[in-house]
Order: sequence, then C-alpha cells, then structure tokens
Amino acid sequence: MRAGLLVGGALLGLCLVGVAGVAAWNVQVVRQSDAPVRETAEAFLTEVAAGNADRAYRRLCASARSRWSPIGFAAWVRTPPVVTGHQVTDVSVRTREGRPTGTVTVRLTRDGGRSEQRTLPVVREDDDWRVCGDPF
Repeated sequence: MRAGLLVGGALLGLCLVGVAGVAAWNVQVVRQSDAPVRETAEAFLTEVAAGNADRAYRRLCASARSRWSPIGFAAWVRTPPVVTGHQVTDVSVRTREGRPTGTVTVRLTRDGGRSEQRTLPVVREDDDWRVCGDPF
C-alpha cells in the first residue's frame, strides 16, 4: 500500500512538473509572437507623433493605403488635435482564417494634454507586420 502511494505521488509530481513546463513554454511563445506586433504599432505611432506621415504611411497595410492617399493621410495626421505621444496598454495576437493578426490597445496623447484609448489592428502582410485600419 505504501509503495503504491509513493509511486502515485511521484507520478502526480511528474505530471505537475510537466504541466508547469508546458505553461511556461506557452507563455514564452505568446510573448515572442506579440513582440513584432507591439514593435510595429510603436514604430507607427512614433512616426505619427513625430509628424513623419510619409514613414507612418509606409507602415500601413495595402487595404488601408487603398483608402488613404499619402497626401490625405498626411493631412489627417496633421489635423488638430494631433497625436503627441502614446502608451501601449495591451497586445494580443491570434490566428484568423489561418492568418496571424494582432490587436494593440494604446492610449494616445494629443496636443493640449487630452488622452484617449484606441485599438490598432495589425496584420501580417508581405512577410512584415503592418497597421491595418484607421487608428485615430
């Protein structure tokens, strides 16, 4: 009886270690997958806040670029109250119809100090991540 309990306890311990290992591995995979999505949104918003509309425009997906001309996008970026800063508050990555997509939630700061929360969709396109949607 005692030997059975020892073997059962050892197996239970081994299972718990395995579950903890798998959980740690999953956390690492998720963190690695959300880094490029976060970096894409950060770079885009940094360009917008700096007034570099041309560079920000190049970070848009094809669908967003088809809705905005470079001149129209630049005018939109420069329309008051302009974005002066940002803070990423959440990043999520998932697969939709076999394609990875990301969502970045940010707190935008505008001139005058007003802030607001926005969500940026980010998609994988041409082996790169791009902002895809109207972020402001």
